[in-house]
Amino acid sequence: MKRAGLDELNAVVSVATHRSFRAAAAELGMSPSALSHAIATLEQRMGVRLFHRTTRSVALSEAGEQFLARVRPALRDISEAMEAVNQFRDTPAGTLRINVSLGGARMVLTPIVLRFLQRYPEMHVDLVSNDRMVDIVAEGFDSGIRQLEAVPNDMIAVPCTPELRFAVVGSPSYFRDHPHPLTPGDLMSHTCIRARLPGGTPYRWEFEKHGETVSVDVAGPLTLNQWDLMVEAALQGVGLAYASEWTVAGHIAAGRLIRVLDDWTPPFPGLALYYPGHRHVPAGLRAFVELVRETMRTDA
Repeated sequence: MKRAGLDELNAVVSVATHRSFRAAAAELGMSPSALSHAIATLEQRMGVRLFHRTTRSVALSEAGEQFLARVRPALRDISEAMEAVNQFRDTPAGTLRINVSLGGARMVLTPIVLRFLQRYPEMHVDLVSNDRMVDIVAEGFDSGIRQLEAVPNDMIAVPCTPELRFAVVGSPSYFRDHPHPLTPGDLMSHTCIRARLPGGTPYRWEFEKHGETVSVDVAGPLTLNQWDLMVEAALQGVGLAYASEWTVAGHIAAGRLIRVLDDWTPPFPGLALYYPGHRHVPAGLRAFVELVRETMRTDA
């Protein structure tokens, strides 16, 4: 029997990780049909079915579970052996996979990721943006970027942005017809643009002042799950929006938005790059971490 190559084995691991041929194909840079054909060819050659497929789901068979249990550690060893050789290069090379929230991606793209690629032209960064918190080890990422307080305790965390703040903003046209709220409770008499969390529940606006914390379930005719859309709606005078200060600072400076309840929105820890401390740290990730630290020192 012809032996399976590394590409085929990596394909099995990717499909098992994502439980989806489409998602695995995107990760591997190939079409779903080509990936499905490669897996089917491997199964035919081995004489066993590694995956149970339906039109809606993909799951490992019992044989697939046993096969993956042996293959995944072996592939990790091979990857680390190749990475060990990479240490002798003048500059790192390879792919760095980072999972990050959509807002976080906007914050780190120019000051960190693009600078990294300019400095290390033989590196490739695969920046995957979504708002759900993922297990970066199980899903094959080298690192993640999230709010510092959300980073799992077993991870090494490196701050990569200054402290953050939220801001309540509205357009000049909105405030021509409505008074400025002075306390969070005043929001109940205002039209607000509601936010929906990734899990589907509405987000309660959070405030703090002199140790007092308040959360408000605001009301309004529009609910959105993307922060940039909320800001756009606020610019159009639909109502008040609650957004990251970073996303609205330019609009406030230009007078397109007016900030209120400033004294009720104190700063909180910013974003952090995080990665598992119990695994070998690839040269590319080490270089990325050093650039993050350098950027934070420069901006301090």
